[in-house]
Amino acid sequence: MVPPPPGEESQTVVLPPGWQSYLSPQGRRYYVNTATNETTWERPGSSPGIPASPGPHRSSLPPTVNGYHASGTPAHPPETAHMSVRKSTGDSQNLGSSSPGKKQSKENTITINCVTFPHPDTMPEQQLLKPTEWSYCDYFWADKKDPQGNGTVAGFELLLQKQLKGKQMQKEMSEFIRERIKIEEEYAKNLAKLSQNSLAAQEEGSLGEAWAQVKKSLADEAEVHLKFSAKLHSEVEKPLMNFRENFKKDMKKCDHHIADLRKQLASRYAAVEKARKALTERQRDLEMKTQQLEIKLSNKTEEDIKKARRKSTQAGDDLMRCVDLYNQAQSKWFEEMVTTTLELERLEVERVEMIRQHLCQYTQLRHETDMFNQSTVEPVDQLLRKVDPAKDRELWVREHKTGNIRPVDMEI
Repeated sequence: MVPPPPGEESQTVVLPPGWQSYLSPQGRRYYVNTATNETTWERPGSSPGIPASPGPHRSSLPPTVNGYHASGTPAHPPETAHMSVRKSTGDSQNLGSSSPGKKQSKENTITINCVTFPHPDTMPEQQLLKPTEWSYCDYFWADKKDPQGNGTVAGFELLLQKQLKGKQMQKEMSEFIRERIKIEEEYAKNLAKLSQNSLAAQEEGSLGEAWAQVKKSLADEAEVHLKFSAKLHSEVEKPLMNFRENFKKDMKKCDHHIADLRKQLASRYAAVEKARKALTERQRDLEMKTQQLEIKLSNKTEEDIKKARRKSTQAGDDLMRCVDLYNQAQSKWFEEMVTTTLELERLEVERVEMIRQHLCQYTQLRHETDMFNQSTVEPVDQLLRKVDPAKDRELWVREHKTGNIRPVDMEI
């Protein structure tokens, strides 16, 4: 929309004080009252009985809804008025920013799940919420096709699936540790049973002592493994299960809350589009009746124009109310999406860190078990090094001898 060339208006009818003439992108002329910021398609005072500022869209609506002239720049005429969503620096959006046309608006913005963000190519200053990280809050606004290609999955649903998979993995890890505990308990039971076995109990001497220590070491090792299994249960398996149960409750609340907000946002967006369409129809009807009045002046036509103006104004008010409700829903959606995705991110980091710590505890317990097992074998090693066949023979002979034999010379 550009001002007319200098002197163009002076060649026809001089405009009343305070009025200026402009051209729309389609080449249609309209008029702006610079004092009141009102606009009209009709030349002020050009027809008898028509107010100086008929303004087919006079109301309290913002410029992009009723075509008011703001900040020295004429707003877009009603027939091409377009409302877009822009992301403000405060991470919220306002529906109602004017743009030269729908085509240009679509090029400058991108709509994702009923929320329109500035296009990255046209808004280089539009940065990620956490630019230095691959954070959940920056990459899950759009929907994604499922692997079968039969439908789409919301970005937030992908995050929930990630959390649910993590919960399942945690459950399976707990089951793994439980199986490990069973193995340890069974192993300890078998070791204790074997230590009571009487095989080779008759062995004597230093070798017999070493053999007895071997059997005793099995009983000590059995006790070590029983303690290991008990600690695995209390320090690894149980914490994993407790964290999983609490996590499950949090996920249910989070899922329902975001789903409700998403439905509300979609409903508000649809209401805005419906109200915008109604406003366009009312303005078109008003324009048609205004043209009829130019052709044939009559009291009935003037009444129709007044009625059409009231309907147009009412449609504009309805649109404004829908816009306000939409902006509230959108702001709430954006705020909750960011907050909830960051919370999911925190929970995921906490889950991974918690599992890491408990697996470290598992390895630490395992090392301690190995050290205790080694300590049970050390006495066996010491006795085995002291095994002396000569000494054993001496002890056995002393205990079991039947008499000495001394060779003597035989006489012939």
